[in-house]
Amino acid sequence: MITKLLCIDDDETTLLLIRMVVEKARFAKEIKTCKSAQEALGYYQNILAEQSTEAPQLIFLDLNMPVMSGWDFLDEFISTYYPKFNQTQIVILSSSTNIEDRNKARQYPAIIGYIPKPITADLLKKLVK
Repeated sequence: MITKLLCIDDDETTLLLIRMVVEKARFAKEIKTCKSAQEALGYYQNILAEQSTEAPQLIFLDLNMPVMSGWDFLDEFISTYYPKFNQTQIVILSSSTNIEDRNKARQYPAIIGYIPKPITADLLKKLVK
């Protein structure tokens, strides 16, 4: 079981669905949600400021968000926060089946998967394995 999961998605319905599936599957003890990439980066900044060791083990990240995309989040996270939180792993959640996105995702060291929306309990089970 994941201790702490961070979900980053601009769609509140998607965040609610993720929370429901994760709780039902008992996939994570704690779920933190952020409605934008900027909010998620601010969350990591607060973790650093508080010198907390309570960083999420796993991030579910949407790529298509307004203002700051998931790609922009990844670039900032990897350069600024990943050196301190290098145990954090990221799974891309996307409605896109674009092969270029999948190939681009492989270039980031923290990404361990790319799965389609909507998330299901079966997909969570596969992640655990």
